[in-house]
Amino acid sequence: MLVSELKPFDEILHSLDGESTIFLLGCHGCAEASHTGGEEEVRAMKTSLEEAGKTISSWTVLDFLCQKALIKTGLQPFKGQILASDSVLVMCCGVGVQAAAAAVDTIIHPACNTLSMGGAQGEWRGSERCEECGDCLLDFTGGICPITACTKSLINGPCGGAKDGRCEHQPDVRSCGWQLIYERLQKLGRLDKLAEIHTVRDHAKAEPPKALRSTTFWALEQAKE
Repeated sequence: MLVSELKPFDEILHSLDGESTIFLLGCHGCAEASHTGGEEEVRAMKTSLEEAGKTISSWTVLDFLCQKALIKTGLQPFKGQILASDSVLVMCCGVGVQAAAAAVDTIIHPACNTLSMGGAQGEWRGSERCEECGDCLLDFTGGICPITACTKSLINGPCGGAKDGRCEHQPDVRSCGWQLIYERLQKLGRLDKLAEIHTVRDHAKAEPPKALRSTTFWALEQAKE
């Protein structure tokens, strides 16, 4: 299970700056369990965004946004509403946001940060990976994670070793993550996102937060048999 928390509403609203019509997408999987992307939370987000002057074209909550096949199938009835929207706000973990970005040809915004539970978590074995950094950057990179797509986890562009779009570490099997990000943003007409400069990562956010460590859920996970 991946645990997520909603980003501050002001941050979400800032990511939607200049956009008027939004499609909301939630997840019946981990996000529903985290109370960040179930039907109740999506309805609440709809109300908050409408009060902020946004138009919600439609919304839905699908099973397991970590699976692109389910996303493509589940969003078929909403194809018209998505095409009429400026972007899709995805309320789930980083894996689901990346899978949604790969499944639909439109701008994707993450509504959540994925929190670390410490150690390795079970994830769907797709190409989208999440390191639970606690400060999701997918809004700036076209829904491709620079931390997992780049072998050096660079957050402000590629290193000098990439050649012909391939990663210098494993050029035979791995594309340069930032080449993929550039191509995705170019396709979406949002290369302006590359002008955003990010400060040094706060790695403390990648540790399990104190509030999570004080829950019964955490205690049960850590209990000795």
